[in-house]
Amino acid sequence: MTDLTRLTAAETAARIKSGEVTAVEVTEAHLARINAVDEKVNAFLHVDRQGALEAARAVDAKRAAGEKLGPLAGVPLALKDIFTTEGVPTTVGSKILEGWIPPYDATLTKRLKAADVVILGKTNMDEFAMGSSTENSAYGPTGNPWDLTRIPGGSGGGSSAALASFQAPLAIGTDTGGSIRQPAAVTATVGVKPTYGAVSRYGMVAFSSSLDQGGPCARTVLDAALLHEVIAGHDPLDSTSIDAPVPPVVEAARSGDVRGMRVGVVREFSGEGYQAGVMQRFEESVELLRELGAEVVELSCPSFTKALAAYYLIAPSECSSNLARFDAMRYGLRVGDDGTHSAEEVTALTREAGFGDEVKRRIMLGTYALSSGYYDAYYGSAQKVRTLITRDFERAFGEVDVIVSPTTPTTAFPIGERADDPMAMYLADLCTIPSNLAGNSAMSLPCGLAPEDGLPVGLQIIAPAMADERLYRVGSAVEAALQARWGHPLLEEAPSL
Repeated sequence: MTDLTRLTAAETAARIKSGEVTAVEVTEAHLARINAVDEKVNAFLHVDRQGALEAARAVDAKRAAGEKLGPLAGVPLALKDIFTTEGVPTTVGSKILEGWIPPYDATLTKRLKAADVVILGKTNMDEFAMGSSTENSAYGPTGNPWDLTRIPGGSGGGSSAALASFQAPLAIGTDTGGSIRQPAAVTATVGVKPTYGAVSRYGMVAFSSSLDQGGPCARTVLDAALLHEVIAGHDPLDSTSIDAPVPPVVEAARSGDVRGMRVGVVREFSGEGYQAGVMQRFEESVELLRELGAEVVELSCPSFTKALAAYYLIAPSECSSNLARFDAMRYGLRVGDDGTHSAEEVTALTREAGFGDEVKRRIMLGTYALSSGYYDAYYGSAQKVRTLITRDFERAFGEVDVIVSPTTPTTAFPIGERADDPMAMYLADLCTIPSNLAGNSAMSLPCGLAPEDGLPVGLQIIAPAMADERLYRVGSAVEAALQARWGHPLLEEAPSL
């Protein structure tokens, strides 16, 4: 029998719909895979075996009754532990929420359930989505299935590792400065940051409200498009949600024709700090786009060089505000509540014990940037840079349909290598941050292995806001051409766990 964990999400859904396999059989195969390999990978923080099997049985009952099934009915999914799930722990990778059971579902969780997607469990992540390596999780780091001594990206390394180790065909991530795309790049998977506001943030624990965006993670461009269509759409419970139709992403993913498209290459996405093998694979991808009929245009976006600095003022500032709610008074961890401490002391003791070093660092940085006398100099200036970045994108998209770049400057680095060097860690998001600041849509897909270390390299595609279908059109064309060249998906070259 075919190894059910190796099928794409689209293939899995088709086999369930036809009756060739049951949703329960598919779910059991993935639960067995998790049981076999996740002790090594640490992709999951919580596996909801009972809930997953109940959801799978419901799908099988619907099929037996002749009810209409959605395009992803019965397909298993790994959910980043930042979305609330009724009756299932949601920790956001932090000790401060250890054991918290939400009383409600996030809108995204509700939409997955309504589409009969089977949620296997919650995945590991950098605490409160602050990090680029999943080393900041309070529950230990996740390993990269290509090399377990290396990082799987962050903050959504648990979701990317679950995909790359064939523990789930679909996953959900969130992207504040690259936390969907960067993990996808270093694990040879596909990750998409939709346009800001395209996927509801209701029930997603906030880090930086003007930047956070949930999105689909998968092993193929088509699978990502199918998941995108399920989770996107207007939500009246989210004041930042866009009230507009979901772009035709599935149709675009099935077309894969880039003839006549203008593709921009930004000069600022290269130079010092970029690994030679990463640039080699990127340049090969650009040449491939030419061969497929696209016109390549060189661009300059000068403000992109200031994006990293602006991001690390805006995101910590918003984080210092959002995380003030974790005060030991309403939910989560409470330390020192023995009658000998004041409420203020209990809050301080709880936050000291509950937050990790990176979270504390960003809270302090953000609080300082927002303080009297420094607001205009730091936070205000960063917002002006954000405007300049948005204008650079607007000018660029006046000339081209999409922009392409490396997703990350380097391949996956060893666990612990950058633990004591925050600036080196932050540089992992050098190419991804501009899109978050501007609110554009962006995708990462695998474009080969770096010759120096044999590790995956990601190609980033950036499209204008609400033109997400362009990502899928270009992505599917590149994916098909590369797989035809390689003779197989890149993940088949990953070492077996």
